[in-house]
Amino acid sequence: MKQGLMFKIINRYILREIVVPFFMILAVLTFVLLMGKILQVMDLMVNKGISFLDIFRLIIFLVPGFLVYTVPISLLIAILIGVGRLSGDNEWTVLRMSGLSLLQLSRPIARVAFAAFLITLATTLFLVPKGNLASRSLLFEIARSGAGVGIHEKIFIDYFKDILLYADRIPAQGDFLEGIFISDNHLGKEANTVIARRASLISDPDRRYITLRLEDGSTHTVDKNLNTYRKADFRFYDMKLEIGAAIAGDEGRRKSSAEMTFPELKRMVNDRSLKDVEIRELLIELNKKLAIPLSCLIFPLLGIPLGMRAHRSVRTRGFIAGVFLVMIYYLLRLIGEGLVESGKIAPFVGVWTPNALFAVAGTLLFFSSAREKTLLNFFSTRKTKE
Repeated sequence: MKQGLMFKIINRYILREIVVPFFMILAVLTFVLLMGKILQVMDLMVNKGISFLDIFRLIIFLVPGFLVYTVPISLLIAILIGVGRLSGDNEWTVLRMSGLSLLQLSRPIARVAFAAFLITLATTLFLVPKGNLASRSLLFEIARSGAGVGIHEKIFIDYFKDILLYADRIPAQGDFLEGIFISDNHLGKEANTVIARRASLISDPDRRYITLRLEDGSTHTVDKNLNTYRKADFRFYDMKLEIGAAIAGDEGRRKSSAEMTFPELKRMVNDRSLKDVEIRELLIELNKKLAIPLSCLIFPLLGIPLGMRAHRSVRTRGFIAGVFLVMIYYLLRLIGEGLVESGKIAPFVGVWTPNALFAVAGTLLFFSSAREKTLLNFFSTRKTKE
């Protein structure tokens, strides 16, 4: 058999051992993370009457935000399981004894890691900002339509912040309400009661407002001590409705850092009108867009040598080891980001330190394994040679 064909068969065999568990773990992890959001989304469908199509679109928009984390994690665990299986059945040892170096055996894994890097990079740079923005727009539309759907005649509605709304009649044909009674407490100081003959909901997609336009009514205000009473009649009266923060977020006057693309973040960090806290938040997001994808190229350096340590229960061991490493990695990241937010270290240091530590540890482990030495022996040998 020609050497080139032999390498091709071996590479394909190792590739299958990594790719199959990678997609299985990716699907499971993404689904588990989605479950936390699905419960909130199901509340929209059951209690607010939102259509299944909108719910499906919302889930699709949320997926990229989870893939940023699940792709690197799945890659690391898949390498630990795949290499662990080959090593546990002594296939890895046979391949090494046939003259193949660790670098040669690692080539197919490096290709998978590079593909995962490209996928994660595209997700952080393009899909996550677009997905976050699209989900926010959709949530607003859901909230807007939900405002109409959630109102029923002869029932008090506390759907809107600080407002209790009652409609005596909702005609089957027509986008308006009749016999309106509103208790408005959003000012906090004085209770305000509004009575109107008719009302309709008006949305402003650009400014993301929902306005309740009241017609032919009056406002009644009493101070806290019940000493003064004011009454004002109106022909038209617009009342801004605030949808719950869990549904609509803020009012969309500016994109959040998670909704910005890489060029937008770079432009914003140079905006001198922003506070230091806001600049630090933007710099964290800017660095994360590159640091997280790069972890896909670093994790194999740790995964391959750790997976080579054979054990009978390779899948369980690989999964536990992967989860443990991932926990350490993201714990370091959270600590780093916390220190950056408090202004104690620079954003670059806080975000990139976990990658640097894992890269150093992975490189040492990989090259000591390539020489078939423990880490301690690896350093002892180098010291003796010097």
